[in-house]
Amino acid sequence: MTETSLRVEIADRRQAAEDIIVLDLIPVEGTTLPPFEPGAHVDVEIGPDLVRQYSLCGDPSRTDRYRLGILLDPASRGGSAGIHAQFQVGRRVTISAPRNNFPLASAAATVLVGGGIGITPLLAMAHHLHAVGLPFRLHYCARARAKAAFLAELAEAPYADSVRLHFDDGGPDQRLDPSRDFPAPSEGAHLYVCGPTGFMDWVIGSATKLGYPDAQVHKEYFGAEVDASGGAFEVELSRSGRVVPVAAGQSIVAALKTVGVRVEVSCEQGVCGTCLCDVLEGVPDHRDSYLTDDEKGGNDQMMLCCSRAKTPRLVLDL
Repeated sequence: MTETSLRVEIADRRQAAEDIIVLDLIPVEGTTLPPFEPGAHVDVEIGPDLVRQYSLCGDPSRTDRYRLGILLDPASRGGSAGIHAQFQVGRRVTISAPRNNFPLASAAATVLVGGGIGITPLLAMAHHLHAVGLPFRLHYCARARAKAAFLAELAEAPYADSVRLHFDDGGPDQRLDPSRDFPAPSEGAHLYVCGPTGFMDWVIGSATKLGYPDAQVHKEYFGAEVDASGGAFEVELSRSGRVVPVAAGQSIVAALKTVGVRVEVSCEQGVCGTCLCDVLEGVPDHRDSYLTDDEKGGNDQMMLCCSRAKTPRLVLDL
């Protein structure tokens, strides 16, 4: 980890819903943990060369513990499966200091929309907004009540009146309806959404139809399908002049690893920003969900875990 590492201990583990566990992490030395902003995450070291990012879902005003909610992904590549199998109370774990790629802005009204485990960063936002007295509405969507975590916590929260629950297997009247449930964008409302890609695309598309400008819509993907298709190309490492071939269907990270060049990665799906790299020459074929459209248009940076090349060679600042 390039960020400052923290040693923490699992103080509590509980089953919060089907396939979802909640972990409370406390500092090993009995000191306080660094404060974090709502929307922040930490990198969690699960095993050798296995690091994953998880949002902090506790109250940002607390510095005695961090809370994580972790879904057992049926398509897990070792991350969530390793945590569910191995992370028990008393285990000591290395994590990074908090980082925030999903910051919360001050707005006249705030709409928080979480799909499934995407509720986690929004819980910290709800804690903060209530504490500072800013109006908000938290919409929590899940396939079924049994698959929704944090329900008891939300029912007892001081902001419980601002929470709305929506279940796919419930009646049509309780399902999320953006045209009914979102305030007018002209009122200065900002929308924050996190969840599965398809769910997020629907929410964001609905907000766009309602007139929300891009500047008032904020998103964080916790997982995305990676399109690995495409032909072979080369990457040149500017600091050594070394040229490395990248085969069809092979990631740049994987190609570099074969020649002994290690790039720090976390999500490996183009959503976290860990493997962001400057591009000095050539045109990237962006496949990530992290960079904005404007940033992608500049073609001067790219995510090495998933993106490819539109030109025969890319020159990277490595």
